[in-house]
Amino acid sequence: MTQANEALWQEGWYRHARVLASPNFGPRPPGVDISLIVIHSISLPPGEFGGEQVQALFTNRLDWDEHPYFQKIRGIEVSAHFYVRRDGALWQFVSCDERAWHAGASSHKGRDNCNDFSIGIELEGIEGGTFELMQYETLASLCSAIEACYPINAVTGHEHIAPGRKQDPGPGFDWASLQDNLAWPAERFPLP
Repeated sequence: MTQANEALWQEGWYRHARVLASPNFGPRPPGVDISLIVIHSISLPPGEFGGEQVQALFTNRLDWDEHPYFQKIRGIEVSAHFYVRRDGALWQFVSCDERAWHAGASSHKGRDNCNDFSIGIELEGIEGGTFELMQYETLASLCSAIEACYPINAVTGHEHIAPGRKQDPGPGFDWASLQDNLAWPAERFPLP
């Protein structure tokens, strides 16, 4: 790791993120390369932005009785490494050196269990909805910082690694914009 990367990362924690540690994580398998970034979308309740419910979900503090929708997800224990709010604010819940619980049953290019070798980034939004310019700016900056520290060779959506089961971030996500901002080769991105 270069000196610049050491200034940005401490044991998998990114200096520019607000930390709220989740108990929902585990060790990665020995010797695994962290080579994939998975982009998701989330809002709780669906379509409502700006609250603290996502943070509460990822830290097992969500009040299941606060909203009728929460009964549908009652008791789940999930996390992501990062969460990007509509205003571009960045939160981190799990060290990138650890395995967050974001992808579930999944496969990327014939490799199953994407949680083992990926970093999960949640964008505040809804499946199929659009995202804010500030979110794309934070996301591109974060992806660049991750790639400088880990051997990333692909970025994809949850919908691409769990087709038929997940649909996020969906058709409202601008993959071309992210590719332009990152200037990574096209083969690192989902096929159009």
